[in-house]
Parts: sequence; C-alpha cells; structure tokens
Amino acid sequence: MFKRLSLLFVGLAMTAACSARPADDASTPSYTEGTQYVTIGAPQRLDPKNGKVEVVEVFSYGCIHCAHYEPKVEQLQKELPKGVVFHAIPAAFNDAWLPYAQAYYAAKKLGVAEKAHAALFKAIHTDHYPIRTIEELADWYAANYGVDKAKFLAAANSGETRDRILADTKLIQAWGIDGTPTVVVDGKYRSAQIKDFDELNGVAKFLVDKELKGGK
Repeated sequence: MFKRLSLLFVGLAMTAACSARPADDASTPSYTEGTQYVTIGAPQRLDPKNGKVEVVEVFSYGCIHCAHYEPKVEQLQKELPKGVVFHAIPAAFNDAWLPYAQAYYAAKKLGVAEKAHAALFKAIHTDHYPIRTIEELADWYAANYGVDKAKFLAAANSGETRDRILADTKLIQAWGIDGTPTVVVDGKYRSAQIKDFDELNGVAKFLVDKELKGGK
C-alpha cells in the first residue's frame, strides 16, 4: 500500500515519500506472514520495561496517508483489548519531516499533543495551511492551543528532543520500516503489504491477539 522509503537522520540515509495503492473492495480476515505482515529479525520493543503488549504507529504529519489513516487509528485504539498499550512515534525520514517530529515532542512536553494531533493533520492536509517550518508550527500551536511560542521552540530544539528523534530513527530502521503509516506490534511484527486502512487495523488486531496467545 505504501511506497517504501529509505531512512536518513543524523548521518542515516533517508529519502522522503509516502504513497498508497487504491483500496480493494473487501478485506480478508486471514493474514499471511510475508504478505500483510512480516516478523522482525531482531525484535525490539519501544518500551522494553513495560510487559504489556504494545502497538506502535509510525507516522508523520507530513504524510497525507497518515492524515487519512488518523480516524482509523483512533478507532483501532478503542478496539484494542484492555491492557494493550498504544504509542505513536514520528518518522523523520527527511529534512522536510524533521520539524513535524520536533513539534510532536514539543507538544507532548507542553501537554497539548493529544488534543492537537488530529487537528494538525487537518490543518496541513485538508485546510492546506502553510505549516512546514518549526517556526510556523510554533505559531500554529500558539494560536490554536495557547502555548508559549518561546517555550515551544525551546522544547522543539532541545537536546532531549534531538536525542528522542535519533533514538526513534534507529528503532524505525531496526524494524525495517521505510514507509508510513506502519504499525508494529510488540517490536516483533510490522505491517507490510496492506491494501487499505481497514486491513491495516485488522492486521494490528490479529498480531495483538497472536501476542496475547503467546505468539501462537
């Protein structure tokens, strides 16, 4: 479904793009290893200290397909079994997407990431506001969520945010992800050849169930 990308951030080779094939008329409840999902060679969880099954969406505000997936991933979160944890991490595949990753972590630091998440997708991809630089992003969060612009920029440009994005990039590369949106379950499995967003959610729930049953 999604055009594959190569990774680049702080010395890692990356290329920008995200694309999708048209959805087929129906999805199947049966998912195949090597087709709809793949097993990651060296499993690595986002949060190794938490023993709960985790679902991670790798996304970017710069990816229109992530914007289209947003209502579906919200639905997925509601449908996950109790006790399963969900995380989202921003992919900084290129210089154009780096400010979006910075903004995501600055917004988390200032406590507005969750409430602003879907709205930022809409502002960029539906309303077509020119929100590309970290300054423009800071202005948008300040205007719409009352954050202090100086504090936002300080958080976005902090060493903490830089280190978090670098760690994310290394993890995304270790998972073999080169397109967005991609879903990873327990650091063991990632979505692969997906025909539509309903199938992506179906694969995620299938893999969660697999993990809850001990990988069977």
